[in-house]
Amino acid sequence: MPSDPNIGKREREVLTAIVETFISTGEPVGSRTLSRSNREGLSPATIRNVMADLSDAGFLEQRHTSSGRVPTTDAYRYYVEQISGNAKLAPQEENMISESLAGINDVQEFMERTSRVLSLISRNVGVTVATSGAKNALEHVYFSRLGDQKVLAVLVTRSGLVRDRVLRLDLPQAELDLAARYINENFRGWTMESMRAELSRRIEQERSEYDRLMHSIEQLYKQGALAGETGEQVVFVDGTANLVTGEEDRKRLHEIMKTLEEKEKVAKLLGAYLDVKQEAVRVVIGLDDELPSMQNFVLIGAPARSGSDMFGSLAVIGPTRMDYQHTMTAVSYIARLFDKILNESE
Repeated sequence: MPSDPNIGKREREVLTAIVETFISTGEPVGSRTLSRSNREGLSPATIRNVMADLSDAGFLEQRHTSSGRVPTTDAYRYYVEQISGNAKLAPQEENMISESLAGINDVQEFMERTSRVLSLISRNVGVTVATSGAKNALEHVYFSRLGDQKVLAVLVTRSGLVRDRVLRLDLPQAELDLAARYINENFRGWTMESMRAELSRRIEQERSEYDRLMHSIEQLYKQGALAGETGEQVVFVDGTANLVTGEEDRKRLHEIMKTLEEKEKVAKLLGAYLDVKQEAVRVVIGLDDELPSMQNFVLIGAPARSGSDMFGSLAVIGPTRMDYQHTMTAVSYIARLFDKILNESE
């Protein structure tokens, strides 16, 4: 963190103007540019003095001796702290979001569409991670013998999602019915991950008491009868092409885009910076603690929850020169819409 420049009203206004001008134009900002748009009527000389103080404090840097100043990472952090939370999206953007997400009652579908919507609105990368939650918890299972060495396993979640798979097993229908009844009576409403963990424990502890039943369940379990199609976390990334226009270092850009294509790294990134208990949108400037290649990038994200149930997270990832106010407002709006849509679908 830079030394305290004793930022007062004048310094705050100049710093804010520099950040917003640089975000808008991408060009280093000079004192004459600011004086023309300054509402306080400050002279270029006065603005130069303020800019010098801000530079000494570590909030501005000059990339070339003949050019203006650009914000540092700490300038962006300070700027974000000053942003009002009262901004609203334009009505046409709210309509576009609502229309894109209308009619959804499945968490994964919502997350997939949301990554696309976030990339369109922010003109950066939209990222969402869907995790197992109450809406995707178990409603019931059904097992049916199809013939020698074949069993059909059908799993229905509370969101109405149906997953089925054919297993290579040779169990009589009576044992399949008994196993399904045991799972339905004991695990309705459990998330897939919690159910599998508890079943694994019971298979070991209760084997002697329910030897035949547990043996059947163990075979079904090991063959994947209770597994989701794509694991516990599903990651959606959209809009990586948006990074092409604003990044000069093509080699580094290639590395960043490769990172964003590795879904496990993306899930880890969001998990590291987004707290499931947070109430407001979080802005993280500089992601190099987790990924060195993302040093000059920003994550603006929020958890996706419905009531007290957590279903994942949604975020925008982009370079430090982004429209923070607009992106924070969009992320907040969609996070609230998630809660509303999921509650209405019940």
